[in-house]
Amino acid sequence: MVMFLFLVAALVVVVAAVTLAVLGGGDGGALRDEPAQFYADPLPQDRPLARADVDELRLPTAVRGYRMAEVDDALNRVGAELAERDARIAELESALAAAHAQTRHPVNRGPDTGYAPPGGYQGETGDFR
Repeated sequence: MVMFLFLVAALVVVVAAVTLAVLGGGDGGALRDEPAQFYADPLPQDRPLARADVDELRLPTAVRGYRMAEVDDALNRVGAELAERDARIAELESALAAAHAQTRHPVNRGPDTGYAPPGGYQGETGDFR
């Protein structure tokens, strides 16, 4: 008799737990939609990347996603290298512009005295012998 009462009590507990689980779910037991795994690319399409673009970039995370600190370190490195590259390109472009400006203005060799070195001028444009 004790065993029968124990089985009835266990059955009542199981039925009550199942009823509460079904009725207490709230949304009919449907799974909620999974957020998108892909992010909207915030990087500019109409110009080259800049350091600020990389600083503002945030990738999506998931339960079994990436380690944020490692990805942030990698993005920081990419951003620093982009900034260094841009500074070097600007430096080289200004040096090239200065070199072009010098070739447009010939070097002043002083007044023409009518004398030429023995053997003439060698290695210049035109041969003045």
